[in-house]
Amino acid sequence: MKLKVLLTGLAAALISFSASAAIEPYVIKFSHVVATDTPKGAAAEFFKKRAELLTKGRVKVEVYPNSTLYKDKEEMEALQLGAVQMLAPSLAKFGPLGVKDFEVFDLPYIFDNYDELHKVTQGPIGRSLLDKLEPKGIKGLAYWDNGFKVFSSNKPINTVDDFRGQKMRIQSSKVLDAQMRALGVLPQVMAFSEVYQALQTGVVDGTENPPSNLYTQKMHEVQKYVRVSNHGYLGYAVIVNKKFWDDLPADLRGQLEHAMGEATEFANRIARQKNEDDLEAVRKSGKSVVFVPSDAERNAMKKALVKVHEKMDDRVGLDLVKAIYKETGFDPNKM
Repeated sequence: MKLKVLLTGLAAALISFSASAAIEPYVIKFSHVVATDTPKGAAAEFFKKRAELLTKGRVKVEVYPNSTLYKDKEEMEALQLGAVQMLAPSLAKFGPLGVKDFEVFDLPYIFDNYDELHKVTQGPIGRSLLDKLEPKGIKGLAYWDNGFKVFSSNKPINTVDDFRGQKMRIQSSKVLDAQMRALGVLPQVMAFSEVYQALQTGVVDGTENPPSNLYTQKMHEVQKYVRVSNHGYLGYAVIVNKKFWDDLPADLRGQLEHAMGEATEFANRIARQKNEDDLEAVRKSGKSVVFVPSDAERNAMKKALVKVHEKMDDRVGLDLVKAIYKETGFDPNKM
């Protein structure tokens, strides 16, 4: 009898263990390099909540903001190796990976507003670009806006000539390098996490960022001047390790895609508002002088920078550039 009781108890324990093992959640480590209160940071937290709710806890999302898990230069390799499952890197990060087409988003003044931008990111051109990541072991899920960039510096930047000779931080991108050189700037490639100190110590004079990054990283505290140039777009692609994604049960993938759709709508909505609010906060801080160029001043910079499009045709692809022109209605010959 004792043996029967013992065996019955052991069988029950094994069943209990098997059941608990079966319901172990899939863990998605979501690493990014910006603060939680930026549009990307807030959207990552939104995705976490929706994903966990829609999957009824079968998926657990762990968000690691502010480079706490991986820095700029480390995170892509970590994703490909499976050490982290999800990232939202800026689009410039895919050039060094070998998918140079994404650098088309770095072209200055290729988009004049969000409507033009979303015709590309939410249309067939955007999807075809994400599909090019799959041979790298990466699945592209969505584009998230951060916003249009402003220039900042510790030297005046009111005119195009003011930029000449200044040292400015950029992400690793041949297009951004060409953009800065078109203004006579000396570009300096640097990890995002190192920029504040570089600005503070004078290693570089300035940089470019959407206002949300400028403000949340407190760069405005070590920058005397801000020019609301809106000269370029900074956005992200939300990506996952392809093997991890493909190995998920189909129903979970569907629920996660639904959560990502909601998070994308949320991200893009708050990005615009957040940038407006943070630019006003920079202005009210009194630490930076905020300069809004006139139409003539904006056109002078646009004319200087649109030349970069032609120079980068061989890098990002002439057909791709022309396809975006057709989608947005932009005509560089009218500059």
